[in-house]
Amino acid sequence: MSDSREINENTPLMRLAGPMFTEMMLNILIQNIDTLMLSHCSEIAVGAVGNANQIMSLLILMFGIIATATSVVVAQYLGAKRYEMMNTIYSLVMVVNLLFGMTLSAFIVILRRPAMTLLNVSPQMMGDATDYIMIVGGFLFLQACYNVMLQILRCNGYTKVGMYISLAMNVINIVGNYLFLYGSLSFLGLGVKGVAISTVFARIVALASAVVVFYRFRVGELHLKLLRPFPGKMLVKMIKIGLPSAGESMSYNMYQLVLLSFINSIGNEAVIARSYCTPIMSFANVFSNSSAMATQIITGHLVGALKYDAAQKRVFKTFRVSMPVTIALSTANWLLSPLTLRIFTDNKAIIAIAFGIMGANVFVDIGRCMNMTFVCSLKASGDYIFPLLVGILTMWGLGVTVGYTAGIIAGLGAMGVIFGTASDECIRGFILLHRWWSGKWKGRSIVEQK
Repeated sequence: MSDSREINENTPLMRLAGPMFTEMMLNILIQNIDTLMLSHCSEIAVGAVGNANQIMSLLILMFGIIATATSVVVAQYLGAKRYEMMNTIYSLVMVVNLLFGMTLSAFIVILRRPAMTLLNVSPQMMGDATDYIMIVGGFLFLQACYNVMLQILRCNGYTKVGMYISLAMNVINIVGNYLFLYGSLSFLGLGVKGVAISTVFARIVALASAVVVFYRFRVGELHLKLLRPFPGKMLVKMIKIGLPSAGESMSYNMYQLVLLSFINSIGNEAVIARSYCTPIMSFANVFSNSSAMATQIITGHLVGALKYDAAQKRVFKTFRVSMPVTIALSTANWLLSPLTLRIFTDNKAIIAIAFGIMGANVFVDIGRCMNMTFVCSLKASGDYIFPLLVGILTMWGLGVTVGYTAGIIAGLGAMGVIFGTASDECIRGFILLHRWWSGKWKGRSIVEQK
């Protein structure tokens, strides 16, 4: 890696976080455009796709077993300047995630209807939801490979690549949706299926573009010969890193599915309101998420170089910046929601429910800012078991119980269910902040030092 792309304690946060911020904003734009275009066709279709995406998000998080490990291992090995191992690591993670992704793609396609039944999806939404999973879920392995390739490029300093690719995906998605819903292909009457086809085609372009950049800038080499003899010890090491991280993410998404089933039991209006809120709420934590991910890369490099004190200072510096920005964005998002929600619907009942959800989500964003900052840094340091244990305890001990009590028993509806998530995020955030402050993560580097 050239000196201009070397990552150390002096690397400006926004050099890495800026492109990631733009990339995330563009990804949210894709979600908003899908929701907006579908809302003009059918609000039932919006709810159906929202339920389908919740299930597929669970599987995408499972891809994080290798993707998260890729970020930690690549960053630490680059920080330790162990360049001779890099091509083997790159080839290993791409092959493993491709095979894993294809397995999960087949799994979700086969079990798509039982999965929707478990979520209490209404009969009106069932057809569109299963159609969307059939197409998008069948090609989820594309996302698995793209996630890994993007982590490789980011850890090597090429953070702008994801931003440009997301821009291209937005254009493809908009054009594809327009053609299938309103344009020259609307006569096919595909509706949700057309939106799904646009999503798959955009992901094909994204993966192809990332691979081209990988070779164009000579980041490394991908080849099966590099896996002979098979680097079993490295794979085991990566699974030990990625499995707890993916387990935490999977537990979180499964717990979100339980909360979604609570909302589904309240009625279709609550489901539709949540679907409209989801892309809007995402804007508030884009800055904190991108800052946390950038700090994770920097922390990984510093831990690989055994610069523990510098890593600890950088993480708290990020937190002091991201928290006030998150509070400001989330509060503005809530107060402006009566106007922004009208982009999607004029239904006053749905807007009223959505306004309550947005208000409760302010507290969710505060807790999530803490969680993202310190979880990413703990993982980058090699301390990946503690976040898993704390996450499971607070999600199921607080999130589900408070969500059910406030939303269903106390009758607060969808807003009460979201308060369950807020209690989990805030308590967990304070626990992880203390963990980082205590320094118990130091000395956990996974690189064998020369």
